[in-house]
Amino acid sequence: MGTCLETRKSIPELFGSWVFNDDVMQERLPKDVYKSLRKTIDEGKDLDLNVANAVANAMKDWAVEKGATHYTHWFQPLNGITAEKHDSFISPTSDGRVIMQFSGKELIKGEPDASSFPSGGLRATFEARGYTAWDPTSYAFVKGDSLYIPTAFCSYSGEVLDKKTPLLRSMEDLNTQALRILRLFGDQKTKRVITTVGPEQEYFLVDKELFEQRPDLRFTGRTLFGAKAPKGQELDDHYFGSIKPRVAAFMKDLDEELWKLGILAKTKHNEVAPAQHELAPIFTTTNVATDHNQLTMETMKNVAAKHGLVCLLHEKPFAGVNGSGKHNNWSLSTDTGKNLLDPGKEPAKNTQFLLFLAAVIKGVDEYQDLLRISVASAGNDHRLGANEAPPAIVSMFLGDELSGILESIEYDAPYVGVQEKKLQTGVHVLPDLNMDTTDRNRTSPFAFTGNKFEFRMLGSAISISCPNIMLNTIAAEELRQFADRLEHSTDLERDVRTLVRQVMQEHKRIIFNGDGYSDAWTEEAKRRGLLNLHTTVDALPRYLDQKNVELFTSHKIYTEAEMEARYETIIEEYSKTLNIEALTMSEMVRRDILPAVSGYIASLAEAVASKRAVCAELPCTAETSLIRTLSGLLDETYAKVETLDTDLADGKTRSHNALTMATYYKDTIIADMEALRAVVDQMEVNVSSEYWPYPSYGDLMFRV
Repeated sequence: MGTCLETRKSIPELFGSWVFNDDVMQERLPKDVYKSLRKTIDEGKDLDLNVANAVANAMKDWAVEKGATHYTHWFQPLNGITAEKHDSFISPTSDGRVIMQFSGKELIKGEPDASSFPSGGLRATFEARGYTAWDPTSYAFVKGDSLYIPTAFCSYSGEVLDKKTPLLRSMEDLNTQALRILRLFGDQKTKRVITTVGPEQEYFLVDKELFEQRPDLRFTGRTLFGAKAPKGQELDDHYFGSIKPRVAAFMKDLDEELWKLGILAKTKHNEVAPAQHELAPIFTTTNVATDHNQLTMETMKNVAAKHGLVCLLHEKPFAGVNGSGKHNNWSLSTDTGKNLLDPGKEPAKNTQFLLFLAAVIKGVDEYQDLLRISVASAGNDHRLGANEAPPAIVSMFLGDELSGILESIEYDAPYVGVQEKKLQTGVHVLPDLNMDTTDRNRTSPFAFTGNKFEFRMLGSAISISCPNIMLNTIAAEELRQFADRLEHSTDLERDVRTLVRQVMQEHKRIIFNGDGYSDAWTEEAKRRGLLNLHTTVDALPRYLDQKNVELFTSHKIYTEAEMEARYETIIEEYSKTLNIEALTMSEMVRRDILPAVSGYIASLAEAVASKRAVCAELPCTAETSLIRTLSGLLDETYAKVETLDTDLADGKTRSHNALTMATYYKDTIIADMEALRAVVDQMEVNVSSEYWPYPSYGDLMFRV
């Protein structure tokens, strides 16, 4: 034991040890090469091929020392997950041997087959050529026996086929517009404004052996059937509760694996539902945070498997308890280390902060639809508005202090500041605590939390790229408008307050500091004219509204064709997801549930016959009652699965229009699935566990 502890690396030594980071580059690259690469990373300068060759060789040597034999251009296609093709470093020599080589061209550019990735109609299946391009702002890393190189992905004809490229574009665009604002306030030192994100990741852990016995979990990531366990989350005893040893061991290994990859894993705890947990990282640059979140989700699954567990990232694995989300903590920082969303000690006098705040308020109100669309998926539809996640109505929480400041500006009235308070514990050995100027609001979709906005509508499984593309581009547009208006100002302080006043008068409807779960808010939001886009199908068509097309095309984030492709991809994915779920339900019912219940009924009938053979007067009330109940439910189940299958077949003959098909699945197939589940779940509670073919909710959530 002592030897193990002595040889174990400290966390600072462990952190980033599998990453070709800045320290490694400084150590291994010639000074002129390092400086040139830093200019590419920091200032967007073109990368010279000679520099690329030097970087590639150093990267290869480092990776080989780490045990790597291959490299891969790691990219993020439109399906929301990551993709990789692995090539070895070997190169043949004239004497029949091989050497390990890696060139600058291989580092900068790759050529995966682009034919089978989602393209939303941008590419025909026979058009196979695609390109990947190295993103030097996100460090390469070694995982397994490969060097992973973060890259962008596009088609042969130049269409963007990934989620990284538009994210990088949006970050550049926001940087340009934010710098214009900073120059107005005399800031000549800042060279770059960076968007930062810290995504809190929720997830469930279940026993792998039990998982393998559930076709619904294996095929869809969620339970399609399942009667409630006697206990759920009603005692509030799991949230922040003591972490079970098996889960703690998983979390410990997960932290270490993430730290090796340079991921700033910070906080871990039990979440509300049984078997639900959360990991939160420290914020970092948005494109890096996006890469890291993809790595985090993958690493969670891999580490869970080593512990005989399965990590479930679906937004709603279990009915009747909370689902999983991903809180996107978004902010703006300068390269000099200043957080532009930090109000400071006197926010009422912080004109620059108030201007950035006003831009966010205006943008969130004008583009509510885009923020809702950015989190739209079949899985997330189960969460939003279900009193466990923010409603589908987009609103902002600012808290009492900021709301009071903005209200005073709106009405041109003096602001009476919030007095600093202390929380007195009443216990001498405990210190009195300084209180924040406002409470937090967990029901708000978009809440200001001190020096950042927490976008809480994201589902746990999605890539954070799309929500941040939306936020960055929206903010860039509002800052552009503000800069255009203020760059000719002769009295900046006066004109900023006038602008903030106008924003409040026109957009204060988006600010709501109350209970977002209440029915009263739904009615109030309707009176305010806020959108309530309940489902993915309700939200997605608005993506191609003219104002949204103009937003993204004018800022050169997407072309109109690329927007149409993304719309088609998401709406088709919605229908495909529901189709897989419906087919899985049908198969489970026909292959397992109907035979199991029929067998149990037969065993009950045999028990009745056996009793009566011994003595005709023996009571058989329990058995006969169960036989009648289950026989009725069995017939009802058969009828409902027949309806589901008929409607699935009918759907295939309908219009091939993607929206029409998605609407059919939303209105017809989901209703069929819910009706079928209700009957099957009723049967489950009446069937012996020896006969029921699947592990129960109690087994899945309480046997970890």
